[in-house]
Amino acid sequence: MIPLREAPDDDHGLSEIVVNDRTCIVTRESGSPETLIRFVAAPDGRVVPDLKRQLPGRGCWIKAERALVDRAVQKKLFARALKTEAKADADLGALVDRLIAADLVGMMNMARKAGQFISGAMKVDAAVRSGAAIAVFHAADAAADGVRKIDQARKAWKLGSELQEDIPSFSLFTGKELDEVMGQNAFIHACALAGQAGEGVVKRATMLKKYRGVGQSGADGGAGRPEQ
Repeated sequence: MIPLREAPDDDHGLSEIVVNDRTCIVTRESGSPETLIRFVAAPDGRVVPDLKRQLPGRGCWIKAERALVDRAVQKKLFARALKTEAKADADLGALVDRLIAADLVGMMNMARKAGQFISGAMKVDAAVRSGAAIAVFHAADAAADGVRKIDQARKAWKLGSELQEDIPSFSLFTGKELDEVMGQNAFIHACALAGQAGEGVVKRATMLKKYRGVGQSGADGGAGRPEQ
């Protein structure tokens, strides 16, 4: 891996960065593809996110956090990093959020078809208590009593597990949002089960939670809510 090389600060107080590895252009910290988002310049010069890391051309990286993407836009860091007159739209951070969310919903539907994503409070409760669930999901506006009962099941599983592991819980979409993007597959309470598709759901949910900067609960509390 080629080391980071910085030139002296320019008049704007920003150092020239020459990198061929995955280094965040905002924090200048290296990371893995799972913790960073790649951006490239489209033919028209507009900055676009490359979540699948497949688009051609020179790319740059930002840690998967909305605040950092917004900062890169505000400070116009993309042109320097991409070595071109790249321009980032003001709503680039929101676009990334929508793309990550759409990727998560697509994986939920895929996992459902594979039998690795189930919904319904009773089914979720049973899956949690049996240890089959690897993560639970609630609509952000789900009734507190329903969330509390499943949290109790998560806590009971943790206390009875030799590994004392939490089953993570996520609340990333409101019921209305789920109806709009999932239709008849929308849920109030759901859980992911072990398997490639189910694990893919958890991976994407974790990324969206981190990107939004919201909490992910342990076994003794509810999941965090997305910023409005």
